[in-house]
Amino acid sequence: MAKTVFQKNQRVWVEAVGAWANVEKIVAIWAKGFDEPVRVTYDVGLGREFFGHELKPEDQAAGLNEDGERWRLLRAKNKWQQPADCAHHPFPGTYPIVVTDPNDWGGWRTPGAEYDRDPHRIERQARLIASTPRLQALARQLIDLVAESPEDAPPAVLELARQAAAIERFVNELPAAAEMPEASEGAVA
Repeated sequence: MAKTVFQKNQRVWVEAVGAWANVEKIVAIWAKGFDEPVRVTYDVGLGREFFGHELKPEDQAAGLNEDGERWRLLRAKNKWQQPADCAHHPFPGTYPIVVTDPNDWGGWRTPGAEYDRDPHRIERQARLIASTPRLQALARQLIDLVAESPEDAPPAVLELARQAAAIERFVNELPAAAEMPEASEGAVA
């Protein structure tokens, strides 16, 4: 029995061609008497179908944050529109979600009406949010590099490291507990 390894619209590395592509179609071959497909191939728009072992997903290890969490971009089916009704979307019939939990739930989603208003902006935001752990690791590397020998770093790099450190402090800062206003003496509960 064969199982799907990749999702439609997922970005994959095609080893045989040496290029990135998006899975355009999942082709499952069924046989009578079997509950699951006997073979699954993927159409990535490069002239032929590829097996799962010929494709590799985007480097998922690069998406790990300090806590070992992997943030990834998935696509969900539009429940409010048919693909024909949203041909102006980058991936008609789907919308992006950023999953920050290992169990594929939790994370970032956008309301359908907002996505339909400006799908390209929302797609960019989804990619940006999914890339945040890698960007944070890059900023941390810059800070550490400058901290090793600040006297040897050019002024522009020192300024970038200072800005990265300020952003990191903001991200890691715990908000103060909001003080609850005392109930006034004459208030009726």
